Amino acid sequence: NERAHVWTVAPSHPITEGVPLEFALETEEMYGEYFQIPAPDELIFVSWFKGGNVFRSGCTFKRGAGKIFYFQPGHEFCPSYYNPHVIRVIANAIRWAAPAGKKDFRSGDYVDALEPLNEGDQR
Repeated sequence: NERAHVWTVAPSHPITEGVPLEFALETEEMYGEYFQIPAPDELIFVSWFKGGNVFRSGCTFKRGAGKIFYFQPGHEFCPSYYNPHVIRVIANAIRWAAPAGKKDFRSGDYVDALEPLNEGDQR
């Protein structure tokens, strides 16, 4: 339960759209390096915790045709999921990872998988 600062290190990435370059989480579960994961394709966020630990807190991976986004903030005892910046990151990541289109099997046409995110949308 430490204060964490999350820094956006890839400000032009679609996952960071509408997210500030830095935001704080008052109470967060602490993680630190070395984190044994494969080298990410893209590093999107880095976090610093009050105790001094630094962590790669937002990473993307591509596996075949699939896209994976790992985002560290969030724990059942911490209110991170209520933070508007965390909500925005999760919504952006869903849109980034979603297929570009899906087939409507009734008509045979491809349609947008997700409609645009509107301001205030809490999905």
